[in-house]
Amino acid sequence: MESAKPAWPDPYPVRPRPGLDVRVRPPGARSLTNRALLAAALAPGRSVVEGITASDDALAMRDGLETLGAHIEGEGSTWTVSGRNGRFLAPKRTVNVRASGTTARFLTAAAALAEGPTTLDGIARMRERPIDNLVDAMVSLGAPARTLGANGCPPVEIQGGGLPGGHAIIDASRSSQFVSGLLLAAPCAARDVVLELKDGALVSRPFVDMTLDVMRAFGANPVWSSETTLTVPATGYRETHFVVEPDAQGAVYGFCAAAITGGRVVTEQLSGDSKQGDLRILDALEAMGCVVERRATEIEVRGPQRLQGVTVDGNTWPDAVLALAVVAAFAEGPTEVSGLAHLRLKETDRLVALETELRRLGAHAVTGEDSLRIEPKGVRPAVIETYEDHRMAMSFALAGLRAEGIEIRDPGCVAKTWPDFFDVLERW
Repeated sequence: MESAKPAWPDPYPVRPRPGLDVRVRPPGARSLTNRALLAAALAPGRSVVEGITASDDALAMRDGLETLGAHIEGEGSTWTVSGRNGRFLAPKRTVNVRASGTTARFLTAAAALAEGPTTLDGIARMRERPIDNLVDAMVSLGAPARTLGANGCPPVEIQGGGLPGGHAIIDASRSSQFVSGLLLAAPCAARDVVLELKDGALVSRPFVDMTLDVMRAFGANPVWSSETTLTVPATGYRETHFVVEPDAQGAVYGFCAAAITGGRVVTEQLSGDSKQGDLRILDALEAMGCVVERRATEIEVRGPQRLQGVTVDGNTWPDAVLALAVVAAFAEGPTEVSGLAHLRLKETDRLVALETELRRLGAHAVTGEDSLRIEPKGVRPAVIETYEDHRMAMSFALAGLRAEGIEIRDPGCVAKTWPDFFDVLERW
């Protein structure tokens, strides 16, 4: 199933809206969606996943699962998955993950459960995103696999035939998705799986905790057996009805729009108690002067007259850092964000992209190996390059809500996670 890129002007001019006052409901969380779809495909019977946004990432996962033999029905926000009870078919063609990192990492691990060999590939940028740490851990668990690309990158070839299980040390210093991929496959292994974090390192831990919650919703029983070790009993999954909550990564743009415009944005149907890691940006926005109210079914952010620069660690919420960086361009005083080395391995090298485009806006931006420093110098008109990266497009569009003359190249790239983002922006 393919998604069509929306036909917006390119470059897309953003209209300033000072003092914004809106209520927003973000799309369904794609991180939860792709975890739930895989668990449903590995469960027996028919599971229902509700609240899906048909983004490129979700469609890539759907196509990949169908290539492996799962049957998925539904064209709207509710999909019914006929699961394979822990065993996939050997695919008759290459599994195309497109540009979806979660699909690539999760299905690489899950393909060990196929009856025969699987080859997995994606777009050119995917062939630049290393996956060897995951493959090495799979081999340690008795599942032969190898990377066919340069520098440990896709394409990936997985022998299949089952996941024997046992103990593996996994290097999660570059991506938590390596851990999540193995965790999601582990309940269907021949015996229990024990994953030990190499050197205790784990970037973006909230995403692993999200994975554990989804697995439990489908009947698995993963546990942290120590601070650096995860144990997954080989109990399989059960069919379930899973409701996807709104995406905190999408909600970030409303939060930051309120901060930039000095306005008010209420994000609906998202609890202030949600475990989605990107909500940690709210602490940073409060430190910059915003008023944040976390409620049971909504979150309200009110921007200040003057924003202050902050020093924060963005290790556990890296995708939201892009939007925070744009907020920082409007602040008084510098902002420094650390813990960002893994941003270099995303849809583009996001640290380089941020430095380049923040300078285009007029800010003085300097990157380190894992850090970004932004000194505001006044925001000027600019045509922003987005590098085929949805988060660059959505983040820098926020600048145009306050500053004149901001245009976004390739606005259709937002289809990866929020296909109607610019339509929503027009209604604000």
